[in-house]
Amino acid sequence: MRHRRIGLIGGSFNPAHGGHLHLSRLALTHLDLDEVWWLVSPQNPLKPMAGMAPLAERLAWARRMAAPEARIRVTGIEERLGTRYTADTLHELQRRFPRRRFVWIMGGDNLAQLPRWARWIEIFRAVPIAVFARPTHFSNILAGIAARRFAHRRVPVVAARRLADMPPPAWAFFHTRLDPRSATAIRAEHIAANQQEPGPDLRNIAALAPLNPAAPNLLHLILQTLEDGKAEAIVTIELAGKAVFADQMVIASGRSARQVAALTEHLEQALSRRTRVAIEGKAQADWVLIDAGDVIVHLFRPEIRAYYNLEKMWGAELPEAELVGG
Repeated sequence: MRHRRIGLIGGSFNPAHGGHLHLSRLALTHLDLDEVWWLVSPQNPLKPMAGMAPLAERLAWARRMAAPEARIRVTGIEERLGTRYTADTLHELQRRFPRRRFVWIMGGDNLAQLPRWARWIEIFRAVPIAVFARPTHFSNILAGIAARRFAHRRVPVVAARRLADMPPPAWAFFHTRLDPRSATAIRAEHIAANQQEPGPDLRNIAALAPLNPAAPNLLHLILQTLEDGKAEAIVTIELAGKAVFADQMVIASGRSARQVAALTEHLEQALSRRTRVAIEGKAQADWVLIDAGDVIVHLFRPEIRAYYNLEKMWGAELPEAELVGG
């Protein structure tokens, strides 16, 4: 009999919300987990105590939020363990549950911030790590200190279902469409509605509804706009069966940063009439990522495109001109 595979999500859960539930379900599916444990921290060392509801009430709210998913367990075990930092919590969990195979689960923003955590390298060496991130944060996350430090131990997504059984350090990066809700936004909405500081009672806090950026003929509009802007080496990659964050990915090049910026402007104007878009990298215009919902667009200068070679990552062939930087 194989060891039970347990995903761990840590945090203050102040309050727990639909985004935590969404992330847990993604992890259960993509990592072939038996359970996900929500580790509700007595006090996150990186967050202020002001506005923090008592642990008992955060636990109660988290259990209510997790109730629809039987495979989620909500626990305040860190208080019983007497641990403050994630590295210590992982050590104690492995000591107490030697027949469990743990995976640490986090959003992409936490991977970027991980070097601020106490003894963060120990975390990588203690358990496998699964990172789920919106594609709008893709370039910054994978260029961060933690991602570069352990780049050679990154596991392909196609092999990540076995991540829990792999010896650490091992980590996988999933390009998933995360639920946009956040505890900070929910608390801010609650304060605005009640014109008061957030109290310990979380029952009246409403979760924010996720966006649904559907747009007809989106791919055709993108390709036509790129062609009109004289983009080069336009490639469309079908993502069905490869990813859950979009239906297609479009990759194209501009001859210079100025042309990349111009292509970005044209796409932003064309798409904003159809759907909500998120754009990253526009200021530098070396690599611009445009999240248009069902279609993700990457715009590169040729040498940057050749270096990252997203076509190879996603199973398409990099145009020959890009390989030589021409």
